[in-house]
Amino acid sequence: MGTRRRHTPEQIIRKLREGEKLIGQGSVLPEVCKQLEVSEATWHRWVAQYGGMKADDAKRLKDLERENARLKKIVAEQLLDIDMLKELNRGNW
Repeated sequence: MGTRRRHTPEQIIRKLREGEKLIGQGSVLPEVCKQLEVSEATWHRWVAQYGGMKADDAKRLKDLERENARLKKIVAEQLLDIDMLKELNRGNW
């Protein structure tokens, strides 16, 4: 079984551009994927997620995803605090 590698969004976009260039030159997708060392499933997932993006766009997307996760954590913590205060208010402690 092969080792898993994580690619940065910039690396993914670079590989997508390189792959599109190879496909434009007449290569078939399985050949391109082999040359880029990614599976066809990975290629299709990357195209769906990053197709048409530039490196700056991908970096902004990652920053927004990180900020969204931070905000979701804050909301979850506040909900726990509210539930705790409701329990204390009811006298069930």
